[in-house]
Amino acid sequence: MNVNQQTPMASPYGQPQPGYGQPSYAPLGGGYPTPYAPYNGPASAYQHGAPPQGYSPYASFPSKAVAANPVSDLSSPVDLGPTRAPPTSAPPAVSSSQGYSQYSQGDIQNGPPPVAQPMQRPAVSQPYTPGAMNLSGPHPSYPQQYAAPPNMQQVTNQMTGMQIGPGPPPTPAGPGYAPPPISAAYSVAAPPSYTQGPPPVSAVPPQPPPHSEANAPQPYYGGPPPPQQTFPPSFSSAGPPSQAPGQHQSFPSGPPPVPQSTYTGPPPHTAQTSFPPPLSSQASSFPPTAPPSTAPPAQYPGPMPPPGPPSQPPFQSGPPPQTQLPPTSMAQANHLPPGPPGAMQQPPPQSGMQGGYPPQQNGAFGQVRGPQYPGQPSYGGPAPAPAPAAPSQKRLDPDSIPSPIQVIEDDKAKTSEPFTTGVRGQAPPLVTTNFQVKDQGNASPRFVRCTAYNMPCTADMARQSQVPMAAVIKPLATLPPDETPPYIVDHGEGGPIRCNRCKAYMCPYMQFIEGGRRFQCGFCSCVTDVPPHYFQHLDHTGKRVDCYDRPELSAGSYEFLATVDYCKNNKLPQPPAYIFLIDVSYNAVKSGMVNIVCQELKTLLDYLPRENPDADSEVRVGFITYNKVLHFYNVKSSLAQPQMLVVSDVADMFLPLLDGFLVNVSESRVVIESLLEQIPEMFADTRETETVFGPVIQAGLEALKAADCAGKLFVFHTSLPIAEAPGKLKNREDKKLVGTDKEKSLFQPQVGFYGSLAKECVAQGCCVDLFLFPNQYVDVATLGVVPVSTGGSIYKYTYFQAQADSERFLNDLRRDVQKPMGFDAVMRVRTSTGIRATDFFGSFYMSNTTDVELAGLDCDKTVTVEFRHDDKLSEETGALMQCAVLYTSCSGQRRLRVHNMAVNCCSQLADLYRNCETDTIINYFSKYAYRSVLTTPTKTVRDTLVNQCAQILACYRKNCASPSSAGQLILPECMKLLPVYLNCVLKSDMLLPGGDVSLDDRAYLRQLLSCMDVAESHLFFYPRLLPLVKLEGDSLPVAVRNSEERLSKGGVYLLETGLHLFLWVGANAQQELLLNIFGTPTFSQIDPNMTSLPILDNPFSQRLREIVESFRAQRSRYMKLMVVKQEDKAELIFKHFLVEDKSGSGGASYVDFLCHMHKEIRQLLS
Repeated sequence: MNVNQQTPMASPYGQPQPGYGQPSYAPLGGGYPTPYAPYNGPASAYQHGAPPQGYSPYASFPSKAVAANPVSDLSSPVDLGPTRAPPTSAPPAVSSSQGYSQYSQGDIQNGPPPVAQPMQRPAVSQPYTPGAMNLSGPHPSYPQQYAAPPNMQQVTNQMTGMQIGPGPPPTPAGPGYAPPPISAAYSVAAPPSYTQGPPPVSAVPPQPPPHSEANAPQPYYGGPPPPQQTFPPSFSSAGPPSQAPGQHQSFPSGPPPVPQSTYTGPPPHTAQTSFPPPLSSQASSFPPTAPPSTAPPAQYPGPMPPPGPPSQPPFQSGPPPQTQLPPTSMAQANHLPPGPPGAMQQPPPQSGMQGGYPPQQNGAFGQVRGPQYPGQPSYGGPAPAPAPAAPSQKRLDPDSIPSPIQVIEDDKAKTSEPFTTGVRGQAPPLVTTNFQVKDQGNASPRFVRCTAYNMPCTADMARQSQVPMAAVIKPLATLPPDETPPYIVDHGEGGPIRCNRCKAYMCPYMQFIEGGRRFQCGFCSCVTDVPPHYFQHLDHTGKRVDCYDRPELSAGSYEFLATVDYCKNNKLPQPPAYIFLIDVSYNAVKSGMVNIVCQELKTLLDYLPRENPDADSEVRVGFITYNKVLHFYNVKSSLAQPQMLVVSDVADMFLPLLDGFLVNVSESRVVIESLLEQIPEMFADTRETETVFGPVIQAGLEALKAADCAGKLFVFHTSLPIAEAPGKLKNREDKKLVGTDKEKSLFQPQVGFYGSLAKECVAQGCCVDLFLFPNQYVDVATLGVVPVSTGGSIYKYTYFQAQADSERFLNDLRRDVQKPMGFDAVMRVRTSTGIRATDFFGSFYMSNTTDVELAGLDCDKTVTVEFRHDDKLSEETGALMQCAVLYTSCSGQRRLRVHNMAVNCCSQLADLYRNCETDTIINYFSKYAYRSVLTTPTKTVRDTLVNQCAQILACYRKNCASPSSAGQLILPECMKLLPVYLNCVLKSDMLLPGGDVSLDDRAYLRQLLSCMDVAESHLFFYPRLLPLVKLEGDSLPVAVRNSEERLSKGGVYLLETGLHLFLWVGANAQQELLLNIFGTPTFSQIDPNMTSLPILDNPFSQRLREIVESFRAQRSRYMKLMVVKQEDKAELIFKHFLVEDKSGSGGASYVDFLCHMHKEIRQLLS
């Protein structure tokens, strides 16, 4: 439901309102009729189906209340019990298979009330004061019965497996209800909850009657969302903020019955802490709850915590707005101007309605909800007569569940020393932490990160835990200036020393024996003679005397100079070449792209990659332009003017000139500059709209073959290649297939031509980088085949406009041309006995099962490798892996880069769960899922991910956690963020697209993610949101969680996603802040179209621009800045990245997904 739209009151006498769909309910064991049964009058106490005393009426995260005289000896159903049907979803009608849209039981409202000052949220690590339930006074609870009562068998089924505790005594207060004491407030009713009470009223707007237009599309209203800022206080781990590995925390997903003792301190610190601690009946820090109110129903019983300045009620009253933007964001904005003075009052209730309370909301923004889970209250129906008041229960407080920000900050706080890699199986600091690495025998985490640093000893244990065993390897990663790049080792004409049997390269894991004359391989245990020139004596510990003088014996990463034996055709390679292929069709010229590329290349050619910064680059360059035909240019240094040669026979591509096509920049500079001046003029008046694409890559490939060298093609392309030529494509974009089983075909190439072309390119060492400037569908899935298979990159600038987008494009192009590259590369991963590399993810080509072939490998590319057991591992020796990459440097030198990694092995599951890295696990899961969409429907992919994650956590709960109530969700300390990050993957645009996400965008993101490193994927799925309050010194402000409720109307925030930068400006932002950032005193004067911050002479402006520049420098793609004003239309795009909230495409909020995850875990355990 849209929060801007005011909720109409339920219609009197229980009649359904016109235009409202009534969701039907699945019968529980064949029990009750599908539409609501007529209301049969108030339930008598212990009529089946009526909730017992102490029932807490909120269903969004039901708590466990206890029956006074339970119906049987079984306890009440805990919130997320196994009896529920799988979640069903009703997102906008874009795709049919939108999974997980509603695990929510009741709606989450995203966004704070319009408060002028930032919200004060308690630190997640501070101890929770038990008992402080912010209930804002007692509120009446009314049973609402929508169905025939279930029979005893159903009730019993519903309650099996639950536990019970003492409940409050019956009171004469009303039919089957008593006000529960606050200490019992976290509980669920015993029989199935077909009944429902009103939401807690702490900031509810008056509800005008609905519009009565006949066909106006109306959301299925059931009442307003629970207002923000009235969550229960922050629950936090009762132990110290950073717990030792192996400890785990549990979170309330319906905690066990709480003893009603007056317990005010935090519980004693144990290995597992429960979230929240038992609630006590001494509420001290919040407004006390008043006795049951006798005020007329239109008033609010009990004192209200002010949500902000008293003059600003949280919502404005008034009729629902008629036109709404589509919900493409996480949720709709609810920032409205303050309402009239009487906004806190409600109109008198109509007879037969809930007195003084609007009906509760149904849980989807503006969408009719599908069937709910059996055993869950069905919302939005008529309400029976009022009953006496009872304090009501809140939904789960977002502050009580694991916070990514808290984990990130805790990791930063405990990382002060440099990370030394000498200790086997030691997990590195998180990717979000700045740290220095000292290489002492294992590869730096900048080169290799593992999902687990304790590998299971057996395949059975790995299967049981379901924790993936994988490594994310970034072979040519650039290191910060304070770290030493890998040393280059030259072993002379014989080449690198290797094991005779498995061919592993000399490394710290080789054991020298027989006085140093032989060595035993750490990978395969084979013994090999040491060549005479490499011999050295051993010291008293068995190490070579020169161990620390040789990088290959003491470091985790190093390079060998390769001999001619490691070169193609046994001859040393030529330096590589760069060829620029520019689309000069009508669209390309009109958008300004051709002109921008030609102007930029004049200066950019001075920055081609080189080994020695002082020498000229050895890379040669060539130029081709094309539309339906190809134009080659002779830019030989002896020519006065460049010459153009046209090849119109695109069906049989050939190179029309050998001499003068690939040239040295410094020799031919004058001719090249003349050419770049002429190209935009030559094609300024072109009328040719059709383009070719396959022959363009063939032309570049032929040029590299003729020159007998490796190289890179930079293709600047605008449209779907529909001209008659090899690789011609047709427009196959079909939104109707999205969400169906045929959707996968849209991500597969539509012709086989590009696959075989990619294979030829890889054989020649021809890497392709594609810069796309589309105005409509261009079939990225097919055009991307060659770039992805050759280790290249795709850059996409949809609706390119020279003025707005040239900065982003030019920065991407500069970085792409200048970055360190290896060419004609082959990578192989060797492992010690017991495990082997079985699967690879990334941008490469594989002609066999072991060799990863990369025509090009740059400093940003990663290859993710999955390992499987083929034998038992031993705890003593651990597991070893060695990644060796053979490549040609940009100066034409053949080299071997070697990265070694040793991890521990464990026979206890607890040790495995103590040493995992969630960010790397998510990187692996997302790549696995994004690749699976080529062969599997996206809904199946999402279900598989949820299932595997549930198995990981269920295995921990079963085998490692100390016994506790089934109502508690218990997570391993190092995996407590697995649910929130996994939810971000599940509702990403690739797996759960909104209606505004094009197929090309999804194909682009799929290919982009395939070679992201862990730091990039972390930011991609969980963006960084910084409040710009005080920018002092060099430190950054502490980030806040990605939820609309964390945004203050008076603040300004910077959101970084790795692909975009957003500057969100609150409508009430302080004048001083606006002057410092924008140079304008008022919100209305800010230009939302600005893409760069004005350069102002004040420290705040200077520091903010430094922060933006430093963020851009850390990322492989240039992030364009977008200014988003609160309540502007661009806010929908911004909110899409607030990933803890519900998404417009039907993705669950973090809170709801955690509940769903808990339910899945309990189903597995039962």
